[in-house]
Amino acid sequence: MAATHIPLLTAECCPSIAAAPLAEDDAAVIAAAFAALGDPVRLRLFSMIASAGEICSCDMQEPLGKSQPTISHHTKALADAGLIVGEKRGRWVYWQVTSGRLELLRKVLQ
Repeated sequence: MAATHIPLLTAECCPSIAAAPLAEDDAAVIAAAFAALGDPVRLRLFSMIASAGEICSCDMQEPLGKSQPTISHHTKALADAGLIVGEKRGRWVYWQVTSGRLELLRKVLQ
């Protein structure tokens, strides 16, 4: 299966949608981020990670009621969209919101 390229949010990306009409490239980047957050499980995962600052994949299973493979699938989608980053420690991955992403999403919606 071919990997899908999802453009990443960057500090240079994406002015507020109310400031001016979005450029095509900016719209694609913003849409990819919000598409990743458009799934209820991924939105909850992102919220858990953001509120914790850092969280282990192992600590997501019980609150979400999802299996580890399902959590891995959803964290991969969030990571591919540039919203979270993970660090493998032993057999688990610890996740954090990518630096500046919450602020960037807020900026876009202002």
